[in-house]
Amino acid sequence: MLLTVLAFLFALALLIAVHEYGHYRVAVACGVKVLRFSIGFGKPLLRWQRKGSPTEFVLAAFPLGGYVRMLDEREAPVAPEERHLAFNNRPLAARAAIVAAGPLANLVLAVLLYALVNWMGVMEPAPYLARPEPQTVASLAGVQGGEQVLAAALGDESLEPVRSFEDLRWLLVRGALDGQDVLLQLRREAGAAPELLRLPLARLETHEPDTALLRHIGITGPLTPAVLGELVPGGAAERLGLRSGDVVQRIGAARVHDGQQLRALIRASVQDGQPLAQTWQIERGGRVLDILVTPELRVQDGKPTGRIGAWVGGAPEMLMVRYGPWEGLARGVQRTWEVSALTLRMMGRMVIGQASVKNLSGPLTIADYAGKSAHMGLSAYLVFLALISVSLGVLNLLPLPVLDGGHLMYYLWEGVTGRGVSDAWMERLQRGGVALLLVMMTIAVFNDFTRLFG
Repeated sequence: MLLTVLAFLFALALLIAVHEYGHYRVAVACGVKVLRFSIGFGKPLLRWQRKGSPTEFVLAAFPLGGYVRMLDEREAPVAPEERHLAFNNRPLAARAAIVAAGPLANLVLAVLLYALVNWMGVMEPAPYLARPEPQTVASLAGVQGGEQVLAAALGDESLEPVRSFEDLRWLLVRGALDGQDVLLQLRREAGAAPELLRLPLARLETHEPDTALLRHIGITGPLTPAVLGELVPGGAAERLGLRSGDVVQRIGAARVHDGQQLRALIRASVQDGQPLAQTWQIERGGRVLDILVTPELRVQDGKPTGRIGAWVGGAPEMLMVRYGPWEGLARGVQRTWEVSALTLRMMGRMVIGQASVKNLSGPLTIADYAGKSAHMGLSAYLVFLALISVSLGVLNLLPLPVLDGGHLMYYLWEGVTGRGVSDAWMERLQRGGVALLLVMMTIAVFNDFTRLFG
């Protein structure tokens, strides 16, 4: 719990500080006098001011946000000798640059975080495919299980090497959400010639980037051995004589190829609403044994499902994925662009009703993910920070009043018409923007409670 709180607070402080520093740095460069740089709102907990600097730096009590207060005649009287330092008197291009600098700083941070992970290297599952369930996209396309993915391409793009299963998973999600097929270059077995296989993802009628999407495709996880791990004390596996380390070779008439297939067969060990007893052929210490196994019955998503009370499937083959200086940076830029585009598409689909507003997440979900990623290690936490930084940058560029993107729209209007938005219209738009943000925040917090406590 403590790690979750600390990881969340650090993420907030870093992302807000970078965002506001973008505004601050460009404002100073454009000759605007900055009065206050604040991380958080409300009562100041800590404040300081460098000698000779007009800017007061503040750490405030309520951490969900921050602001940069600049000299501005619209907010307070300005002495005649300082009018040239006021934000409202700077050229249109300078004002637009100052406003855009905050979200762009978040996107630059995401690039650097992704690049840092690429340079550090991370252990990821090797790109070997598990046996897909019948009637899934992968199964119908010809995936049998055990194939190594050498390269892949989205739509009509050229083939690019696939370094890990995570690369493949990301490509599949993009293909499904973009409505594009994915071309795979596979090697069926060691020494075999590579062959091409196309997954027809363009036909999928889905707009939700969730686990159900990957289950429908049939590629949910990497190849893992069909071995039993830790057993639940008193569970079905322990009572029936199964042991940790048993390699399952067959269940009934079905040959078991990998851990994913084994889990599917166990879940499906139900007939007419009752657990189905089947003979398991297992390998234990060089001996082959037959054991009659009757799973326990559980209800999942309203359907009866088989369970045996054991960790099913061993660890996949892992490899270190690391990139050089330039390639790591280039991939950081690429991943930031791809995540930004995906975020925009999901927001657009939520607006037109093609995607559920359940995809909106609030501070509780973000805090939960912060803690989980911190537990997983530095690389996972850095990827989490990059993802949230992209989301913050893209959100603030949306053309909504009270957001940076809304102010940029005001400046676009001013550039086209030669006059600024009137005070009356500005007030109406600001009220509408605040109302819309409150609705979005309410939905996000409701989703948080549903996910975490529902």
